[in-house]
Amino acid sequence: MLMEHYLDDAFDPVYPDMVAAVRSEEYYVKMGIAWYFATALAKQYDAALPYLEQRRLDPWTHNKAIQKALESRRIAPEQKEYLKNLKIR
Repeated sequence: MLMEHYLDDAFDPVYPDMVAAVRSEEYYVKMGIAWYFATALAKQYDAALPYLEQRRLDPWTHNKAIQKALESRRIAPEQKEYLKNLKIR
């Protein structure tokens, strides 16, 4: 719901906080969080970026969100270059 309906006009900065607060070791939960942030980077880049810069997600989800963002055609090349530097190694 958040990805489909609340990343455009109805976006509220509290939504990424809600998603980032979810903690789970379940693969599909972590993948959903990663997809949310990858999509948020495409639609609300300035609001989503601090979650990666501040490492507010677990390392796997953090890196998966970056991977999915790098695969996106909706993110500018210069943004992708910056995101590459945020990967947790």
